[in-house]
Parts: sequence; structure tokens; C-alpha cells
Amino acid sequence: MFPGIIGKKIGMTRVFLEEGEMIAVTAIKAGSCFVTQVKNQTKDGYSAVQLGFGQAKHLNAPQRGHLKGIDEVGYLREFRTKDVSSVKRGDKVDVSFLNLGDFVNVSGLSKGKGFAGVVKRHHFAGGPKTHGQSDRHRAPGSIGATTSPGRVLKGMRMAGHMGSKRITVRNLRVIGIDASRNLLLVKGAVPGARKGLLIIEKVRK
Repeated sequence: MFPGIIGKKIGMTRVFLEEGEMIAVTAIKAGSCFVTQVKNQTKDGYSAVQLGFGQAKHLNAPQRGHLKGIDEVGYLREFRTKDVSSVKRGDKVDVSFLNLGDFVNVSGLSKGKGFAGVVKRHHFAGGPKTHGQSDRHRAPGSIGATTSPGRVLKGMRMAGHMGSKRITVRNLRVIGIDASRNLLLVKGAVPGARKGLLIIEKVRK
């Protein structure tokens, strides 16, 4: 039993269920992946399975040595699991370990939005548009607390880089599986842009 799989986001569409309900789904190209390393409790201190996905454009010598005898994959991700006795290096993993109706957690990198001000990033109201204030409409306003504590506190909401964060959406139901095309349909939206890398983990009940 594999705990998860690596995939890429294809896009969103909609499907009709048997009872006639229309739902939005995300199509994911999940796999095929290869087991590139198996870690166990005695040797590594924990049990995990490392999977490889995609085609590598360039590998250096240590990477080629690590992948010796396996396809040159471009992405390596590790999945913690308690039992690795039935898994061996070189095994192929595809969407067949999932069933219709299963629930999965999907993790990905959210869309990057560049450098953003406080109005866009934190939904500040901005300053007044009257009394001659012509340049305060989207300004953050005061950030200090006068003489006590006499500094700007950590975590102050200010302008800065927005997006490009690891987001996990939990308990998405598997709506469709096409093992021949490594295609997975899950209900709802998942993080990231099209062609973005995703980690799909089966929910342990």
C-alpha cells in the first residue's frame, strides 16, 4: 500500500454524477512514479518511501548515481509510512492504488502574485480620500507603538511577497480514475497553476 503519489495539475472541468448533480473537479496527471529509495527504521531512523516523477532535463553525477538502474526522473519526494516491507526500489506506482470514493489530501505551491501592498495582501482599507490627502489612499498608515515597546513588533502586517506558499487542501473525494492515462479527478480545487507539481496523499482512516 503506497501512502501517496506525485502528479501535475492539468486544469479544472465539471462532471455529472449518476444522480444528476453537476460538480467541479480538478484533473491531475498522477504518475507514473518510481520508487527511488526505501528508508527503514533500523538504518534511517524512520520509515519512508521516496518516489520519482517526471523526466529530468539535466542530472549531475550524484543524482545519476542515486537513480542508477531507474529512469532519470526530475522530481523526488518522500512519503512517510509505517510499513515498507512490501515496497522495493524500482517499483512502479500509478493511480491504481486509489479507488473511487477515496479521500485524498493534495499539496502544492500556490500561485505567486509578486510584491503586493497592504490593501491587496491584507485587505487594509487604506487612508481617507478627503482633506487634501492625495497620496494616502492605499498606504498602510502608522506601524509603531511610540515609546513602548519602542520598536516594530514581529509579524506586523506590511507589504511584501504574496503567494508561492505550500498549501494543502484536505479531504478531497476521488471522482474519477483512468489508470491507462494516469488521470485522476478529484472534487473541488487544488493549489497552484496549471502544470504545477502536486503531492497527493491518501487519507488514512
